[in-house]
Amino acid sequence: MGLDFCSLKEYGSTSMNLPDQRAKSINAAIARRIKELRRKKGLTLQQLAEKTGFAKSYLSQIENLRREPPISTLTKIAYALGEDVLFLITGEKLDEEEERFVIVRPYERRSVIRPGGSPDYIYESITYKKRNRLMDGYILTAGFEFPPNPMLHEGEELVFMLEGKQEVVYDGKSYIVEEGDCFYFDSTKPHYSRSIGPKPAKFLVVFCSKAKGK
Repeated sequence: MGLDFCSLKEYGSTSMNLPDQRAKSINAAIARRIKELRRKKGLTLQQLAEKTGFAKSYLSQIENLRREPPISTLTKIAYALGEDVLFLITGEKLDEEEERFVIVRPYERRSVIRPGGSPDYIYESITYKKRNRLMDGYILTAGFEFPPNPMLHEGEELVFMLEGKQEVVYDGKSYIVEEGDCFYFDSTKPHYSRSIGPKPAKFLVVFCSKAKGK
């Protein structure tokens, strides 16, 4: 958010390309870890629903691979289960000792494929070392096509454009942003973006779940 990242490529005429297989494998592992952690904590789906604010049926669909939750949803589930979201996605355990000040060097970033997202969007976690954090930060590189589904989740996001230009669609309205621009929004409204111009857009995104921040 290192770990493998699969770029979007064409793989002949097979019914499922490699990125799709990779994404399905990741989603299956996430669902398994959620279920195992929940049972280890002695929680029912109803109890986890009460802790997260999500519907019991929605959590059941996640555990049974019928829904692919965004990172923000996984962050909230992980928080309720006393784990870090990177563990749910990658299986990597953080150091148990809490540190008040952490540094993530460029070579220490963790690259992940966002569950339910397009594999040509690269997420690099820059906050994973801090346990029990209130915010999650990523360096994102956006693809040139809109993701298959818009993002929609609880919380707020801050985005600062580092390189390139992108089209951002928020609640049905389109905006053009480029290097040096910054925007902040309520992420409960549908939103998605794509790179435009000669090179992929790269930007810093920080989001905070109200469940973690209150």
